[in-house]
Amino acid sequence: MPGAIVVRRLTASDATAFHQLRLEQVELEPKTFAESTDEVRAASLEATAQRLAAPAGDSYVIGAFDGDDLIGTAGCFRSREGKTRHKGRVWGVYVTPALRRRGVGRALLQAVIATAGETSAIEQLTLAVAVPQLAATRLYESLRFEVYGTERRALKVGNEYVDEHLMMLRLRTDD
Repeated sequence: MPGAIVVRRLTASDATAFHQLRLEQVELEPKTFAESTDEVRAASLEATAQRLAAPAGDSYVIGAFDGDDLIGTAGCFRSREGKTRHKGRVWGVYVTPALRRRGVGRALLQAVIATAGETSAIEQLTLAVAVPQLAATRLYESLRFEVYGTERRALKVGNEYVDEHLMMLRLRTDD
C-alpha cells in the first residue's frame, strides 16, 4: 500500500467527502451497490453526518485517504434484532479505480474486521458480493470470508438481474 494512504474511521466531519465518494461508487459500479444514484443524491449531508456519528459498536465506516482525498470506504453495521445482534454486515467496500490493486481495499477490510473484533458481541461478519466481481471475491476469500450461498436476482438494474454471493467470516472460533 502506498505510504501516503491513511486508513481511519470516518466521523461526521467527513460527511461531504463520504457523500461524494458514495455517489462515485454507485455511478461507476451500478451493478455492485444496492443504492441507486438517485437514492444517494437524495440523502442529505445532515443524515450522512448522523450516520457517520453512530456509536462504533452499532455502525461505522472506515475511510482511506490519499492526503486530504477520500479514496476508499468500507462500512459495517450491527444487526438490531436481539437474536441477530451477534452479526455485523459489511457494506460499501470501494476503492476509486485509479488506486485499486495497491492494497487499499485489503487495508480497509482489515480495519473493519479489527473494529468488529473490538466489539466482543460481534461474532461474525457477513457480506454480499456481486458474482461478476471476481477480484472482490478473491480479496474477501483471502481474508477468510467463505461463500455460504448465492442469492439469485439479488439486484435489479434496469431490466438486468445481478446474482450475489453471500459470504461470512467467523470472528470467534471457540464454538
